[in-house]
Formats: sequence, structure tokens, C-alpha cells
Amino acid sequence: MNARDAIKSGIDTAQMCCSMYLQDMTDEELMQRPHPDCNHINWQLGHLIQSDHQMVSGVAPGKMPPLPEGFAEKYAKETAGSDDADAFLKKDELLQLASEQLTAALTALAEFSDEDLDTPSPEEMQTYAPTAGAAFNMLGSHWMMHSGQWVVVRRQLGRPPLF
Repeated sequence: MNARDAIKSGIDTAQMCCSMYLQDMTDEELMQRPHPDCNHINWQLGHLIQSDHQMVSGVAPGKMPPLPEGFAEKYAKETAGSDDADAFLKKDELLQLASEQLTAALTALAEFSDEDLDTPSPEEMQTYAPTAGAAFNMLGSHWMMHSGQWVVVRRQLGRPPLF
């Protein structure tokens, strides 16, 4: 197994878990917060999609499809406190965007050599992803980090554990 395969394996595991957590949740349930001081799942999904786009664009410029006009503003930190479901995309739209971004990210990853993965990332990414490989690796771990909050919402909704 090479570095690309290891990174892809982590991304695949995260996507499997996240897909299972989200599969039976409704648009209304995605607006629930695990705690009043936490972001609702809908906003978290937009944040993850935006983050994936930004990280891969940083280390592989021109490889990611554009996000819809106004997407970044819709899912900015300033909107995290909004509970207005009409201000956000629907679940199906978010999952489609996530899939498009992931497909492009995995295509970009496949084009990197092990040596390319050691390339320093842009300055603004250095604190959390100092290399291209670290940026690609974040595509799985970032989703898993947020999905822990989704488990709490699922349990609040009376759903049984999935794993």
C-alpha cells in the first residue's frame, strides 16, 4: 500500500460512516443541534464541503469543480447560528455537492506521487495541513470529527447505534 492508497482508505471509511449516519435523516432533522452551542448538521455539511473544496484547491489548483454561487457565504461562520432552514440547501443538494467534490478530490489525489504529497501546502493551511498529503488526509478525518456530533443528534432522535 502506498501513501495515496492509505489516504484513500481513510477517506473511504469516513464516507461510509458518514453516509450511514445521514441516510435516514430528514431535512428537518439536519437542522437539529446536538447542543445549543453547536452547529446544526446542515451547516456542518456545508462547512465540510466548503473545506474540502478549499483544501484540495490549495494543493491542487484548478482540480475542483466550482461550488454554486453564494455557497461559501451561505455556509460562512456568520450563518452558523441561523436556524432558518430556508437559508440553507436541502440534504439531497448537499450530498450531491459533497459527492462531486469528493470525486474530483480523489481524482486529484490519484495524480499525486508520494513525493508530491510531501509538497508544502499554502501558507494559510500550514497550521492544520502542512503538506499536500496532510490536506488530502484531512478529507476523511475532518468528516469523521464532525460526524461524532451527528451520532448525538441521532441518539436524541431515538435512533439506535449503527456501529
